Amino acid sequence: MENQLQKLERLKVKAKKQIKVIKQNQRGSSGENKSKSDDGEKNPDSGENANENNQEGATGNNMDSQENDQTSIEILPAGTQSELLNETNTQNVAWSTQVVESQNEKIPQQSSISKDQHGFQAQSTMNIERGTVLKKLPLVWYPYLKDIDAQSSGLKAGKRYGSIMSLTPSLLRSRGIRIGLKVTGEYLTFPGGGTQFKHGALHYIDFIQDSHPDIAWGKRSRVILDVGCGVASFGGYLLEKDVIAMSFAPKDEHEAQVQFALERGIPAMLAVMGTKRLPFPSSVFDLVHCARCRVPWHIEGGKLLLELNRVLRPGGYFIWSATPVYRNRPEDVGIWKAISKLTKSMCWDLVVIKRDTLNGVGAAIYRKPTSNDCYNNRPQNEPPLCKGSDDPNAAWNVLLEACMHEVPVDVSVRGSRWPEQWPKRLEKPPYWLNSQVGVYGINWTSVRNIMDMRAVYGGFAAALKDLKVWVMNIVPIDFADTLPIIYERGLVGMYHDWCESFNTYPRTYDLLHADHLFSSLKKRCNLVAVIAEVDRILRPEGKLIVRDNVEIIGEIESLAKSLKWEIRMIYSKDKEGLLCVHKTMWRPTEFETVTSAIIQA
Repeated sequence: MENQLQKLERLKVKAKKQIKVIKQNQRGSSGENKSKSDDGEKNPDSGENANENNQEGATGNNMDSQENDQTSIEILPAGTQSELLNETNTQNVAWSTQVVESQNEKIPQQSSISKDQHGFQAQSTMNIERGTVLKKLPLVWYPYLKDIDAQSSGLKAGKRYGSIMSLTPSLLRSRGIRIGLKVTGEYLTFPGGGTQFKHGALHYIDFIQDSHPDIAWGKRSRVILDVGCGVASFGGYLLEKDVIAMSFAPKDEHEAQVQFALERGIPAMLAVMGTKRLPFPSSVFDLVHCARCRVPWHIEGGKLLLELNRVLRPGGYFIWSATPVYRNRPEDVGIWKAISKLTKSMCWDLVVIKRDTLNGVGAAIYRKPTSNDCYNNRPQNEPPLCKGSDDPNAAWNVLLEACMHEVPVDVSVRGSRWPEQWPKRLEKPPYWLNSQVGVYGINWTSVRNIMDMRAVYGGFAAALKDLKVWVMNIVPIDFADTLPIIYERGLVGMYHDWCESFNTYPRTYDLLHADHLFSSLKKRCNLVAVIAEVDRILRPEGKLIVRDNVEIIGEIESLAKSLKWEIRMIYSKDKEGLLCVHKTMWRPTEFETVTSAIIQA
C-alpha cells in the first residue's frame, strides 16, 4: 500500500506540473464561466475544503452508434421497452421556474447585492465552484476500491464500510480520532455515533421521541434537515426508522465528513449557512435538527435561524442539542439567553428541554406556529414580517434577510395543513394540487445513492420506495419549480443549474437518472462539460440512465464510449430514446494521463 501511495504522489506532482504548463499556454475563452467559492461560515466539526473540481471527462465524440465492441446489452422487461417513462413534463399546471422566482425576488435587493446592510460581502450559501468548465486538464486518478453490495444487511447506515483510500493511513487515523472513524484493514468503519452521540445515535434518536412523542419518527416526521451533520450518523440511523434526513455540512480542512457520509450511503450534501438562502423551497421540512453545530443563530438579527424558519413546515419542530442547552459556562449561558429571546420573538413554542444522561447531552425542542396570531400580537415587530412581495420559495442566490414570512392559512395553500402520515403521503396527491400525475416504476438493485438530475414530481424516487436507497431529486432552476411537491410527498431534493458544477465530492453517487435534461442543456451549456461532471459524480461501476430524443441519445452514447463506458441498454421509439450506460473501472495509463486523456475546451 505504501508503495502505491508513493507512486500516486509522484503522479500528482507530475500532473500539477502539466496543468501549470497547460495553463500558461492556453488561450482564454470568452464563453467560459470562472470557478467561484464561498467564504461562508465555517463549522469546526464538519466538512472538507479539498477542492476537487471536474477532473474526469469525455475524450472524444464518436457518433457511430452501431459500434458494439464495448456493449453488453441488458434486457429490460417488455413493459419497460414498450412504454417509455411517462413523467417527462409537468401536467395541467402552469408552473413558474426557480430562475424566474429568484430573479423576481432579487430585483428589490439590487441595492444590497455587493454589500448587505451589515457591511458583509454577499457570498454564496454553498461552497460551490460555480461554472467549472474543463479545459486541457489531465485526468487525476485515485486508488478506488470496489464497494461491496450497497444493499446487503451488513451495510446498515452508521456501520457501512467506506472506500476513501486516496487518504494516507496516518491521515485517516488522525481524522478518525475526531469523528469516530476506525481504519480496519483497507476499509473505514464508523462503529459509534460520532462525537455527539458517544453511546450510539439510536439511543439519542429514541431519547428525542421519548422527550416529545408527537415527533413520531417515520410517520409524522418523515423529511428532516440536519444542520452541521458531521459524519451524518444521526441521519444514517434514522433511515432505519423510515425517516430521510438531508444532512449538510461545509467543506473543512480537517475532515471530509460529508464524503464519509456519502461513502456509507447516507443522504448528505456540501453546504454552508452563509449570506444566501439554502437551495430549498419554503415550508418543506417536517423537522430541523442541529446537534453541536455551533452555528451563531442569534447574530445579525437572527438571519440564520430565520432561514431555518423559512424552510421549516408550519407546526414542524426544531431540535437544538448544543452546549448552551445543557451547560452553565458563561459563554453558553449568554448564548442561551440570546436564543431564548430570539425564538420567543419568532413565536416558536419551547415544547420541552430534556437531558440525555447516557450521552451527557441535552436537547431543546421548539415548534413553529401554525397561525399568524402570535405574530400579530407581539409588542414589537422584531424580527419583522417579510414584505408581501418577498417570495419565500425563491431560493437560488437570494440574499438572506432578517424577516419572517407569514404562515399560510388559506386551506388551499401549501403549508396550511400537515401532509398525510408516511407512507400514505407518497401516493396521495397534495391537498393543494388539483392535478394527479402518473408514477412509473423501475426496479434497481446494488445501489444506495441515487440522483434524479431532472426530477419532475419525484416519480422516479417514488418508484424506488421499497428499496434500501435514497434519491437526491434535482429540480433545475430553468424548469418548472415542482420541488415543493417532491417534499410534500416525503422525498428530498434541491435546486441546481447544470451549467455549473454540482457541489459534491467525486465518485459519490451509484446511479444518475436524466429525463429530457441534456436536450435542454445543450441550448446553453457545453454538453461535453456536463457529461464530464456526470463522470466526476458517478462512482466506477455506477450507471447513468438517460431518456431523451434520439439525437441526444446518440451523442451521449458516443461520449460514454469515449470514456470507455459500457452500453448496457439502448432503445428508441417515435424519436424518443432510452439509454443505460455502465461506468467501468477503466483508467488511463501514466502516459495517457499526461498526453491523451485531455479535454479540449
